[in-house]
Amino acid sequence: MECHFCQEGINHVDYKDTRFLRKFVTSQFKIASSKRNRLCDKHQRKLANAVKLARYMALMPFTRNQTVK
Repeated sequence: MECHFCQEGINHVDYKDTRFLRKFVTSQFKIASSKRNRLCDKHQRKLANAVKLARYMALMPFTRNQTVK
């Protein structure tokens, strides 16, 4: 199984691209596992750091209860 980011040649994960990051979190806004995301360890860590930074900068919610209805 090949990493999606390695195939596409993506080396940098931008924390400001929340639509892209949303694909890699669950419906509860938890960061999905590398098996579900089909990412290698290196890119899973980069993705996790980008999601955490987006949460800190208030671009993504921490939990499902924080979303606007």
